[in-house]
Amino acid sequence: MSATLSDLRKEYTLAGLDLTDVLPDPMAQFRRWFDAALGAGVPEPNAMHLSTVNADGRPDGRIVLIKDVSDAGFVFYTNYESRKGQELLGQPFAALTFFWPELERQIRIEGRVEKVSDAESDAYYVSRPRGSQIGAWVSQQSRIITNRAVLETRQRDLEAQFADQSVPRPPYWGGFRLVPDALEFWQGRPSRLHDRIHYRREENSWVLERLSP
Repeated sequence: MSATLSDLRKEYTLAGLDLTDVLPDPMAQFRRWFDAALGAGVPEPNAMHLSTVNADGRPDGRIVLIKDVSDAGFVFYTNYESRKGQELLGQPFAALTFFWPELERQIRIEGRVEKVSDAESDAYYVSRPRGSQIGAWVSQQSRIITNRAVLETRQRDLEAQFADQSVPRPPYWGGFRLVPDALEFWQGRPSRLHDRIHYRREENSWVLERLSP
């Protein structure tokens, strides 16, 4: 290695963030920053880190894609029988993290999680490419398989089964919505003195605070 891990560092100098710079509604502020990430050409700005906890209190994390954002919350889709699906059904709280290094920005979100309606899952499922629809049937997500041939054989069988017909949504596949009760907007600054603006829900309103880096 040409450099040790302890030598890797970057100064963040693009912008600052103050309480006067953000909107009073964190969902509107999220959309403002998300639109800026889109406009800046950030690769896959909808990619986020989803953190869950299992029944033993052990944390788990992975990257997933956000598929809808509204005042109701943040929606993503998965196999309900997968590891993350079972963890969310058992412990219905989670955290999301978006990181856009091109803008030196990060958003952290915490809240409770609920299943979206069947109608909402159906509407999103029919919008997916046919290959992705069949893929939802092919993969018994998080289960141990012998080799990739298991997936390829199952894919061929299901393509034949659904030939010349629409592919229905698997009953074990659908959406979750994270309903936020806390959001933090982080803007990188020099000397690791980053700006952190935190929203927390109190009853039916949001309280804004500035956090020390």
